[in-house]
Amino acid sequence: MRNSDRRGTVFEAVLVANRGEIALRVIRACRELGVRSVAVYSDADLDARHVRLADEAYRLGPAPASESYLNVARILEVAQQARVAAIHPGYGFLSENADFADAVVDAGLVFIGPSPDAMRSMGDKLSAREVAIAADVPVVPGTDEPLTDPAEALSFGETHGYPIAVKAAYGGGGRGMRVVTSADEAVEAVGAAQREATTAFGRGEVYLERYIARPRHIEVQILGDLDGTVIQLGERDCSTQRRHQKLIEESPAPGLGEELRARIGDSAVRIAREVGYTNAGTCEFLLDEDGSFYFLEMNARLQVEHPVTELVCGIDLVHAQFRIASGDGMGITQHGVRRRGHAIEARINAEDPASGFMPTPGLITRFAAPEGPGVRVDAGVESGSEIPRVYDSLIAKVVVWAEDRERARRRLQRALSELIIEGVATTTPFHQFALDHPDFVAGRVSTVSVEKEWDLSSIPAQPAATSAGDDDRGAREVTIEVGGRRFDVRVHDGQAGALTAPSAGSSTGSSTGSPTRQARTRSKVSGPRAHQNPASEDVVAPMQGSVVKYAVEKGAQVVTGDLVVVLEAMKMENHINAHRDGVVTEIHFAPGDVVESGAVLAHIDELPSPELGSGTDT
Repeated sequence: MRNSDRRGTVFEAVLVANRGEIALRVIRACRELGVRSVAVYSDADLDARHVRLADEAYRLGPAPASESYLNVARILEVAQQARVAAIHPGYGFLSENADFADAVVDAGLVFIGPSPDAMRSMGDKLSAREVAIAADVPVVPGTDEPLTDPAEALSFGETHGYPIAVKAAYGGGGRGMRVVTSADEAVEAVGAAQREATTAFGRGEVYLERYIARPRHIEVQILGDLDGTVIQLGERDCSTQRRHQKLIEESPAPGLGEELRARIGDSAVRIAREVGYTNAGTCEFLLDEDGSFYFLEMNARLQVEHPVTELVCGIDLVHAQFRIASGDGMGITQHGVRRRGHAIEARINAEDPASGFMPTPGLITRFAAPEGPGVRVDAGVESGSEIPRVYDSLIAKVVVWAEDRERARRRLQRALSELIIEGVATTTPFHQFALDHPDFVAGRVSTVSVEKEWDLSSIPAQPAATSAGDDDRGAREVTIEVGGRRFDVRVHDGQAGALTAPSAGSSTGSSTGSPTRQARTRSKVSGPRAHQNPASEDVVAPMQGSVVKYAVEKGAQVVTGDLVVVLEAMKMENHINAHRDGVVTEIHFAPGDVVESGAVLAHIDELPSPELGSGTDT
């Protein structure tokens, strides 16, 4: 039964085919709507929050996503067993998989999302380009078919110049994307993009586009009803990103004139109508510095950053998804959309910005969310939660609303100062840095600002990640009193570690917080960092992960910066480079091997000194 054949009230029961904070988000919507919620989980998520919050929960399988959250047959088996009427896919995993949507419909259930046909048209970025062109919306110059030979990237670069972008044809979120700045990088970039796309989406096809040097990333939230009505809820600016992964999102986009805002919003509606789109979706655009904009892709699902639109528009997007899918109407018209104030979201990921945003899976020993007016926290974790290496690195989203952008920026600064996450390094120090950066304050961030224009060297190091059973590395927090004032300090193995208590009469206070709060913050960002020791021959894994490939063989000569090994962790490929000049004398693992943080991947010995001749000069 197709979605369009099902009309009536909201469903009696819904299965949430996802995990983490998005599963919690949908389960809470179910409870508000009086819908029985059914959760699914892998072995890694046995004690996860979404499992406990749902009315019912069913095991899918082992931790790897291919055996659990991507196991279509098992998910449908659970749906029948739990007697649900519909499945909500969340985002990631199977959310943009048209074959899964077809299977759901063929099983007599409702897929809470777009139709499989619309999903195929927009999930394949090449066909999405064709839809945009048919809707008279500009697109970035690029190839019209997936690459069959990595050498095609060389030809494209010769024609269009460098840099060029290699992109996954199926999927989004920056995975399966590489920027190529010269012909020397092209073949390796295509291979890396294909591997990463296969890992993240199950399909490795890639295509090419001309790379716009300094664009802004502007996207428009749309809703489409079963009767063909399409509305747009305004735009979001998602330009603060690295490796094409969004870090901060806000709505409305700063500095966007009303005429340009209207043109971009109208383009999104035309694309959605052209493809017959229903339910929630997002049209993404690149905005060039000269004011030109180009259609980038359409995400045929709810997005991670949907809360900023909800806060500005006062519309619950998950409720709207349920109503649309049940045939009950979206509950809002275009004239009824009223945007008010400004919202900003910070994605808190298990990554260490002081170490190149390396993934930091491990045990969260303490989690405390900020509170107060205008603050919303969507989190899938709590104290004692384990961040598995096999899933995405997102821990939580801290979202704020205020009357204008500057007040929202300051409110987010305040909220982040109250956020406590211990046990794993997170992106919080980056967000604190970014919110103070003159580019962000002025609203002139581009998609390349973080990686190419900002100096991140002042971001402090954080404690190394822990694993279950590590007992926080023997560290504990204690409260001391000096001169009648209280301070929180961290003690390591019985020795004062991160903070030395001030002498009587000294002051640690500032305009940004109390002495106690400042002490805790300073103690949290102290601790060891994973670095390659230039004096050591060991090439060390900076995180847990799976070996994708070695770029060198035993006996190869390398110089500092040469690629040695590629590790996959949290759905991302990470390049581990040579930390010294020398010769590779040992390689300890093989592709497919799982390695722990700190594992020695290879040895690089110094090059032998050339032997001196024994003859006399002539």
